[in-house]
Amino acid sequence: MTDLRCAPASRERCESGVATASTVRAFLVLQQEGPWGRDALQDSALPADVAAWLRRMARKTGVRPLLVRRHARAVDDSVTVMAAFADPRDPWLETERFADVSEVMDLDLAALATGTSVGLARDQRPAFLTCTHGSHDACCAVEGRPVASALAASHPELAWECSHIGGDRFAGNLLVLPHGLYYGRVDATSAPSIADAHLSGRLDMAHLRGRSGHSFAIQAAEHHVRTHLGLDGIDDLVLVGRRRDGDDVTARFRIADRTWDVTVRPRLGDVATLTCRAPRASRPRHHELVDIRPA
Repeated sequence: MTDLRCAPASRERCESGVATASTVRAFLVLQQEGPWGRDALQDSALPADVAAWLRRMARKTGVRPLLVRRHARAVDDSVTVMAAFADPRDPWLETERFADVSEVMDLDLAALATGTSVGLARDQRPAFLTCTHGSHDACCAVEGRPVASALAASHPELAWECSHIGGDRFAGNLLVLPHGLYYGRVDATSAPSIADAHLSGRLDMAHLRGRSGHSFAIQAAEHHVRTHLGLDGIDDLVLVGRRRDGDDVTARFRIADRTWDVTVRPRLGDVATLTCRAPRASRPRHHELVDIRPA
């Protein structure tokens, strides 16, 4: 184990965080206070049968389980549970408070994976989840805790700390549900502004890593067309088609009364150690712009 810290190293080599959001469409979020350990499901105080069920169902359905807790705040004995479907066109969030966390095992995660309600109360408010999972990666704690503290002060009812969400080297990482928006290199100053922008229907393009309901290539294409046209409205565009030609991927977006084609191509970045715990260096994949034009 070295003393390398992946987030400062990524910043120093000017690595882009564009199109690096974990590709997840369905999330099950469980409140679990206290320490989480390196593996949140295995090492936290979550009951063993619940942890085993979550692992099994995550493998079977693709639903991403996350643990959350309030930042420096007393909580009661009930457990907040959130089910989120991060569809780019029609995202939704359901929330309920359970008396016992084991009640989550009654939820139909196969239905959630397809975008079907699991029967909780529909919640029109977003949830701002900051990764502070320092036992998984030190940078998540060092960079994430100031973000969690700032959001707990500015948006206390909407803000949570969360377990590992991916992209440790872009910490502080912020996930906004139900839209599945990943923001990286967030700090205590930018976090409340990102939350305020979201509540007014806008994206913070300077920190946006991508939208988890899209593949990496489509995330990149969305970034490039937004940058090209100066768009920051969350719903300014809709993906209406995609095609692949060799390695190139072309995404077609409808924007107002026009459509645009954006072609991107994957490329490998320089060899680097991508997490604090990575056993070896590797080459991250990014997507470069090939062409952008009205369809």
